[in-house]
Amino acid sequence: MTTASRFAPKPSWLKVRAPGGESYTTLKDTFRKLDLHTVCEEARCPNVGECWGQGTATVMLLGDTCTRGCRFCAVTTGNPRGAVDSREPEHVARALSRMALQYVVITMVDRDDLLDGGASHVAKTVARLKELRPDMLVETLLGDFQGHMSYVDTTVDSKPDVWAHNIEVVRRLQRTIRDVRCSYERSLGVLVRVKERDPSRITKSSIMVGIGETDEEVTETMRDLRDAKVDILTLGQYLRPSPKHAEVDRYVDPETFDRYAQQAREMGFAYVASGPLVRSSYKAAEVFVRSVLRPGDPAAADALIKERLAEAQRAAARIDSVGGEAPAARPGPRTTSELAARATASLLPVQSLLRRPS
Repeated sequence: MTTASRFAPKPSWLKVRAPGGESYTTLKDTFRKLDLHTVCEEARCPNVGECWGQGTATVMLLGDTCTRGCRFCAVTTGNPRGAVDSREPEHVARALSRMALQYVVITMVDRDDLLDGGASHVAKTVARLKELRPDMLVETLLGDFQGHMSYVDTTVDSKPDVWAHNIEVVRRLQRTIRDVRCSYERSLGVLVRVKERDPSRITKSSIMVGIGETDEEVTETMRDLRDAKVDILTLGQYLRPSPKHAEVDRYVDPETFDRYAQQAREMGFAYVASGPLVRSSYKAAEVFVRSVLRPGDPAAADALIKERLAEAQRAAARIDSVGGEAPAARPGPRTTSELAARATASLLPVQSLLRRPS
């Protein structure tokens, strides 16, 4: 462990090479052309080169203004006042379907100003993407929906391959680091609810370290997540986005991260990614393949990752060649009334999504 100092250089294990390579460059150009903005770029994730090279990316829905203000997060805090682009689910699904991705993480800012917290918006996006690209694995990384479990159910029922919610920090630090509307118990509660709603759904959570916790508290948090039947766990080093955010308390060394991983595996997690530069969506395609599709067989997992990436490239090319619509993915309207019904469904008034004062 290295004690953090405001002016001291970061440890050597936190330094990475600038991203590059053919796959990275191609995806970056495609994201810009399709007007998609990734969390990978906006959060300056150190792993963007690795993940994009494996055909994994994270996109954010419902704007860039969060209704909560956590002390570790650089996302803008404010009140979007119910602003929703009802066309976004279709646009994002079509755009992603044209990309050579084998795994996409769909996340969102907290939208406490919306009646359902944005749950139906996410569900529409996932369902439509699954229609267009059945081969693509989809993870949703979502908030707690203020503990409204029916909204959690809405997102689970859209059948993402992985449903993720981050507990972020240990129990003692929840009130000082996360927004006051978040809670340790609620985070555990929504993860439990996902398994109750659909026991086959893979669940995932993440812990930041180096923000004031002890190793014993990390172990306690891992145990609580496993008791909630969480399948996949990631642990990574907290890095301060700006002087306005919480200070880094310590730089956790790679050996300690290895110890966390060993403890987590002994607790029964299906897969653990633990390291200084690991983030919630770190190499998510590889994590899924190694934990779910080819557990315990590294060689087969490597082969399948390459095979899935090749299939993603072929599928994206097929869809792109027909103008962004998967052949026979969605039957066209057969009557004028059906056409009108579809148009009406896409024009849901924003007011109907607003949370009304109690």
